[in-house]
Amino acid sequence: MKTCKKSVLALSIQASLLAAAVGLSPALFAQESDKDQAAEETKLERIMVTAQKRVQSTQEVPISIATLSGEKFDALFAGGEDIQALSGKVPGLYAESSNGRAAPRFYIRGLGNTDFDLAASQPVSVIMDDVVMENVILKSFPLFDIEQAEVIRGPQGTLFGRNTTAGIVKFSSVKPTQDFEAYTKATVGSYGTINVEGAAGGGLTDELSARISLMNQNRDDWVDNGFTGEKDFTGGHDEKAGRLQFLYDTDAFSALLNVHGRKLDGTSSLFRANILTPGSNELNDNYDRDTVYYDDGDGNFQKYDNFGASLTLEFDIDGMTFTSITAQENADGKGKGDIDGGTPAGPGVVPFQAVTEDQLDDLEQFTQEIRLASDTSEALEWQVGAFYFDSSFGVTSIDGFFGATTVYHGNESWAVFGQSTYNLTDRWDITGGIRYTYDEKTFWVGQQNVDGFALTIGAASIQDYDPIKVDDGQVSWELSTNYRLTDATSVFGRVASGFRAQSIQGRDVAFEAPPSVAESETITSVEVGAKSDLLDDSLRLNGALFYYTIDDIQLSAIGGETQGNQLLNADKGTGYGFEVDAEWRATKSLVVGGGFSYNNTELKDQNLLVAPCGSGMCTPTNPSNGDGLVFIDGNPFPQAPETILTVNARYDIPVSTGEIYIYGDVARQGETNLFLYESAEYRTNGNFEAGLRIGYLNFDNDYEVALFGRNITDEDNLKGAIDFNNLTGFVNEPRIIGVEFKKSFF
Repeated sequence: MKTCKKSVLALSIQASLLAAAVGLSPALFAQESDKDQAAEETKLERIMVTAQKRVQSTQEVPISIATLSGEKFDALFAGGEDIQALSGKVPGLYAESSNGRAAPRFYIRGLGNTDFDLAASQPVSVIMDDVVMENVILKSFPLFDIEQAEVIRGPQGTLFGRNTTAGIVKFSSVKPTQDFEAYTKATVGSYGTINVEGAAGGGLTDELSARISLMNQNRDDWVDNGFTGEKDFTGGHDEKAGRLQFLYDTDAFSALLNVHGRKLDGTSSLFRANILTPGSNELNDNYDRDTVYYDDGDGNFQKYDNFGASLTLEFDIDGMTFTSITAQENADGKGKGDIDGGTPAGPGVVPFQAVTEDQLDDLEQFTQEIRLASDTSEALEWQVGAFYFDSSFGVTSIDGFFGATTVYHGNESWAVFGQSTYNLTDRWDITGGIRYTYDEKTFWVGQQNVDGFALTIGAASIQDYDPIKVDDGQVSWELSTNYRLTDATSVFGRVASGFRAQSIQGRDVAFEAPPSVAESETITSVEVGAKSDLLDDSLRLNGALFYYTIDDIQLSAIGGETQGNQLLNADKGTGYGFEVDAEWRATKSLVVGGGFSYNNTELKDQNLLVAPCGSGMCTPTNPSNGDGLVFIDGNPFPQAPETILTVNARYDIPVSTGEIYIYGDVARQGETNLFLYESAEYRTNGNFEAGLRIGYLNFDNDYEVALFGRNITDEDNLKGAIDFNNLTGFVNEPRIIGVEFKKSFF
C-alpha cells in the first residue's frame, strides 16, 4: 500500500513538473475550459433553408438569402400587423399597398410592380408551404405559427418559374411531429387591438401526426370622420384564419395534408386629401392621423375570404426521392374606397368626387408539381421536375359615375426543369440549371357599364372589345459556384436569367379605355458574394454585390388625369448595388443583428412618355414633351428604396426561474420615388420605424409575458399617393402599445 501511494505521488509530481515544463498548470487548464465554454455559449445557430428545394445551410447556398424566424419574426407581428410588416426588416426587401391588408406589393432589389388592381402581376413570388400564391389576395394570407421566412434575392426562374425576376419571399409553417407541443398567445393593445393565436399538435398513431393552428386579430375602428362628425368611423379590422395539417410518415413514404382558410373584414387604405403642399413632400397641416373627411366609400371597407388545401407526397426510391405537390386555392371578396380622399367641405381642393369598389369573383388556382431528386452522398446531386399552373377569376370595378364593369382573366402555364450540383472537391462545387416555361393568358369583357350614370346621360357608351389571348415560351437558366476558402468562409458567384410572363390589364375598360398588354420581360443577373462565420462562430457576416439588366421591363402607368392603369414596356431597366446581413452574439446575453442594402435602379427608354399628376397641383421635374406628358428615361424604378437599414438587438438578464430580456428593432428607408415620373411631392426619404419589447421568460413553467411597442415613436411616413384629383396620400400604421402573454405546453 505504501509503495502504491509513493508511486501515485511520484506520478503526480512528474505530471506537475511536465505541465510546468510546457507552460501548463491546473489553473490554465481551467482557463482553457472556461474559454471553450464561453465560445460554445456565443455560437450562433446554424440556419437551414430550402431555397434550392432541398434542405441546406444558408452558408452553403450560392444565393443571397436572408431569414427571419422565432422571436425576431414574432416581434414584428405583435401588434396585429399584416404581411407588410416585413417591409424594410430585411435588406433589399420592401412592401406597400394601396389596398389595406388585402393586396400587398413586394419589391426586392428595387424591382416590383406598383399596379393596384386585383389582376396585377408581380415579379416577386410569394410561396407558402411550397405553393405559389400568384394573385395579390392570396399573397396576403396572414402569417401565424410560422417556422421560418426566407427572402431569396435575385431571379429564381430555374426552380420556381416565371414571375420571379426579382426574387421570392418563402414561408414555412410549423409542421406536425410525433411529440406533443402546443402554445396559446394573447395580446391586448392600443385602439382596442386584441389578438389571439394558438396551435396544438402531436402524434395520433405511430405514423400519423397532426397540428392545428388558429388566429384571430381584431382592432376597433379608431379614425373619426371630420365631414360627418362620426367618431370611430373606420380603420379597424377583424381577421380570422386557421390551418389544419396531417402528416403520415414512414421510412419510405410521407404524406402531408395542409388545409387552410382565412376571413377578413377590414379597412382598405385610408386616402387623405391634400396632405401634401405643392412643391413639398412633407405632410402638411391638413394631415391628422386620427381623422379623415369622407362623404362616400362606406368607410373604405374590405371583405375577403380565402380557402385552400395542398397535398405533398414523398417517396424514397433506390437513392432517389420523388415529390408530388398538388394544391388548390380559392378566394373572393370586395373592397371600396373614397379615392379622392375627402370632400369639398374638407381641407384643400377636391374638384370632383371619386369612389370605386373592386370585387374579386371566384378566384380558382390549381397547381401541380412533381420532382425526382437524387438522395445520395455522391459528388453529383440533381433534380428534375415538371410544373402546371391554372388560374381563373373575374374582377368587377364599380365607379360612382361609370357604373359596373366585369372582366375575366385566365392563365395556364406549364414547365419542365432540371438542376444539378457537382462537388469538384470537398470545398468547391458548381451548380447549373435550366427550365422551359410556356405561359398563356386570356382576357375577355363581361358586364360593362350597364348601370352607370355616365351611360344614362350619354357621357359614356358600351365599348366592344375583342377577347385577348397572348402566349409565350421562355428558357430560364442559371450557373453558380461556391468555394470554401476556409471552414468558416466561402465565396460564391451566380449568373441567372428569368422572365415575367406577358400581362393583361383590363381595369381601364371600366373608364371607357381599352385594355392594355405588356410583353414578357427578361432579366439577366450577375452577383458575387461571401458568407462567413467568424470569431468562433459568434459573428455571421454575409454580403453580395449584384448587377442586373431587364429587357422590355413591364411597367404600370398609374394615375394621370383619368386615374388610368395602363401596362407598357420600357426598352430596358438596370439595377446594381449590394446587401449585407450580419448577426453577432457579442456575449452570452447580447445579440446584435441587422443589415444594409443599396439599390441603384434606372429606366432606359429615351422615347417613353407617361402622364404626370392629373390635378395639375404637383411639380414634375422630368422634361415635358409640351403636350402634357413627361419623359421618364433615367428615372429610378417606382417604389424602389435606394437604401434600407435595419438593426436589431436583444439583451437578457438571467433570473432564478428564467430571464428578463429587452429586444429592439429599427428600420430606415432611403430615398424612394412613388411613381414612374419624378416630382417634388411624390417622393420620400428617411422613413423610419422602431419596435421595442421588454419581457420575462419563465423556463420552469414555460410561459412568457411582454410589454411591446410597434412604431414606438409614432412616425408619420408617407407610403403612397393618389395623383389624379388632388394631393392625396396614405401613410403607415400608428403606434401600437400592448401586452402579450404566451404559454407553451410540451
